[in-house]
Amino acid sequence: MQTSALRLVCVSLLLCLSQSCYQCFVDVEDSLRLCWGHVLTEYNVRNVDACFEKLDRIFNNNETVIEAGRVGKGYDIQLKEILDAEVLPLLEEFDQKLNNDTVYEQRLQTAADNFISAASKLPRVSGCIPPCGFQSAGAVYDCVTCQYDSCEFPLDCPVEEIKVMENSRIRMWCDVPFALPTDIEVIWRFAEEVETQQLDHFKEVTVGVDRLYSIPSVTLKHQGTYQCEVYSGQLSFIRVYYYVSVTPQIVAGHTELQETFDLSLLPGGQFFPASGDSPRSFLASLLPLLAACLTALLLLLCLSLGVLHWLSIQEQSHAEETHQAEDLGLF
Repeated sequence: MQTSALRLVCVSLLLCLSQSCYQCFVDVEDSLRLCWGHVLTEYNVRNVDACFEKLDRIFNNNETVIEAGRVGKGYDIQLKEILDAEVLPLLEEFDQKLNNDTVYEQRLQTAADNFISAASKLPRVSGCIPPCGFQSAGAVYDCVTCQYDSCEFPLDCPVEEIKVMENSRIRMWCDVPFALPTDIEVIWRFAEEVETQQLDHFKEVTVGVDRLYSIPSVTLKHQGTYQCEVYSGQLSFIRVYYYVSVTPQIVAGHTELQETFDLSLLPGGQFFPASGDSPRSFLASLLPLLAACLTALLLLLCLSLGVLHWLSIQEQSHAEETHQAEDLGLF
């Protein structure tokens, strides 16, 4: 009767302890066998509860032990083998034998250190691909839950904006960067006009297996947020969002005309040549004309100076002839 009561108390204590790699792989019966002969040195009495508290401190509340157990997919079996290699020899040695608490402390701490050293060498690659989606294939083992946890990403992906012209065609793909199950269901939803990720704003559009959603001719009523959600069974794997911004054709035509007008003006309010050349190339084309004009001005100046010089010579020659005639008249 006392043995049954003791076993019930120990089991209850184990269930209340924090989960860790020890409790993921070591049975409760084995823990009872391990702690049966635990003796408190100070009082020289057997105390199983103190042994379980020691296990809790050395294994279950040890963050280093928990971190060492975060291995990649499929390596939990090797975790159990490592822990068994440390704990099972102690079971055989301590079974139905009394040992002081100091012996338990030393041997259990050594077992925990050896587990950390060996488990830390197992592969850590998880294969999680950011930024979103439930990725079970990229999980790591968690000694707190005793199972593989998925990558800790949200289901909702960031909103991607698509700018389109009215009456043009768009295609949206429900792209997923990680592997999906074969039996998927794809649901496309639409929230008219707004850019949002609020689920209550969306209305269901299509349900099936097609991850492509296309609109042959976009109109203003197609502006808004499109959501693609991928299911397998009742489990949602990812939600992809596209915000479609539609530019009306009339506005687009006016905008292009205004841009053409703005680009065609010179700083002084003059127009660029119709050829569409840039201001720099237009000014470069004027350089030969400017050079010809300057050359013509220089030639005109030289001719003017030549004429003035010739006129001055003629005037001087005429004056000399007049003086000579006057002198001859005197004689």
